[in-house]
Amino acid sequence: MSSERSGTPLPYSDPRHQSAEQFLVEEAHLLDTSDFEAWLGLMHPQIRYRMPVRVTAVKATDESDVQTMDHFDEDWYSLSKRVQRFGTDYAWTEDPQSRIRHHVSNVRTFEGDDGELLVESAVLLYRSRGDRMAPSLLSAGRTDVLVPTRDGLRLRARDIEIDESVLRTQNLAIFL
Repeated sequence: MSSERSGTPLPYSDPRHQSAEQFLVEEAHLLDTSDFEAWLGLMHPQIRYRMPVRVTAVKATDESDVQTMDHFDEDWYSLSKRVQRFGTDYAWTEDPQSRIRHHVSNVRTFEGDDGELLVESAVLLYRSRGDRMAPSLLSAGRTDVLVPTRDGLRLRARDIEIDESVLRTQNLAIFL
């Protein structure tokens, strides 16, 4: 990400922190209700949305040195194509559609460059795929860059650090 987190987090009473937290809660609502078009409207045109594969390494090894793959590394074009596909009969991985719930917590907001907000959060995603499969839980930390625009905050970057190295969910057709 282009901006670097610096210093201490903004106080929870700071209006910038409150607007960042509200952004995340409203974003979670859009995803939980499958309003993907509205969710895509929250993305900045230069969005980079990625989730690296976690590597379990011994303490002497920096995990970032051995991390070479991503579960996904997307931009505006690829996200918009995924959203479009959900509206077709060809989104087989989501037929029937998952029942999902995003639980967003531990939100910390930092001042970035040029009015950007750097936001750290934790997300726990509950996903039910009907009555034949056990539900799955995905736990992750996220680091976001939110950019103020005349239309409100927009997500310009999201790095998702999943808390497991072997995913136990059937697929990643969902957004975290």
